[in-house]
Parts: sequence; C-alpha cells; structure tokens
Amino acid sequence: QVQLVESGGGLVQAGGSLRLSCVASGSIFSIGAMGWYRQAPGKQRELVASITRGGITNYFDSVKGRFTISRDNAKNTVYLQMNSLEPEDTANYYCNRVGALYYDWGQGTQVTVSS
Repeated sequence: QVQLVESGGGLVQAGGSLRLSCVASGSIFSIGAMGWYRQAPGKQRELVASITRGGITNYFDSVKGRFTISRDNAKNTVYLQMNSLEPEDTANYYCNRVGALYYDWGQGTQVTVSS
C-alpha cells in the first residue's frame, strides 16, 4: 500500500502563488510518472501536470507557463509551483500516478483563489 499526503493549499488572491507538496510513503519500490490532478465542485477530476521519473514534464493547456511540476525521487515527493493564480484554478488538488493503476487517493489540498 502506498499513501499519498498532499499539502500546501490555501486561500490566495488572484495573481498570487502557492507551492503544493505530495509525499508518498509505504510500499514503494520505484515510483514512475506522477501527476497533479484537480477537481472543482461539480466537475470531473482533471490532470493538470505530469512528470516522469526522469523529469520530463507535461502540462494542461490552461496552466502552461504558470504552473511548474518537479519531483525529488530521494524524498518520494512531488511538487507543484503555481504562479499567477486565477479564480478558475480553485479546486481540490491531488497527486497520483500517471499511466498506471492509481494508488489510493489522498485527501487532497484545497486551493481557493479569490478575485
């Protein structure tokens, strides 16, 4: 079993920044591609950024140039630096695998952007 714990969310004004962290613990042998997902009320969960174990990144169009995903394999941690936040970014943010069976979802971390 792998546990995912997200943190770093909060309330911020439009144009502000936040840095999210996701720590994976448990039965980890090697974590492959990971991603940050978000889910706003009444909407489906969507993948906003992903990173391979080797550091190749990919971004959802609406966050390109504003969000940066990174990882520290030694710490089993994935980060999401979010700049120039917009009210449309308001959602609960989760991390999980990409391209493989999901781990159990964590609680996520809430990001609220006020206009």
